[in-house]
Amino acid sequence: MAVTELTVGQVATRSGVAVSALHFYEARGLVRSHRTSGNQRRYSRDVLRRVAIIRIAQEVGISLAEIGAALESLPEGRTPTREDWNLLSTAWRDQLDQKIAQLKKLRDGLTDCIGCGCMSIDKCPLRNKEDRLSAQGPGARRLLVAR
Repeated sequence: MAVTELTVGQVATRSGVAVSALHFYEARGLVRSHRTSGNQRRYSRDVLRRVAIIRIAQEVGISLAEIGAALESLPEGRTPTREDWNLLSTAWRDQLDQKIAQLKKLRDGLTDCIGCGCMSIDKCPLRNKEDRLSAQGPGARRLLVAR
């Protein structure tokens, strides 16, 4: 007979996520459980796929707020499907492309700085003499990727 509900320990073991992380995800509304008559948490099996989605999304830099908003679009009580994942990942694609571009620009901009220790500040590509870049807006203007 197949197990239809999992304890928090079983979910933690199967998903590779600490029990405290599961409690945190639940407090944020990312996963749901119900309580038994003995006040123990029980999760439906679809939580394993949801936790996998959360972990993958976090790994690539998607915020928990964005993950939560995306998971709200999924039907509750069933395992997310390939189509569900396609919708979620497609929605995140532009954001990930933006982050990749930003990281590449940062990496390439810092290449000359590595090992320099700013001993030649007058040649530094990040230098902003007399704050000339302030007219373009706040932040590290030379390192930001235009959106």
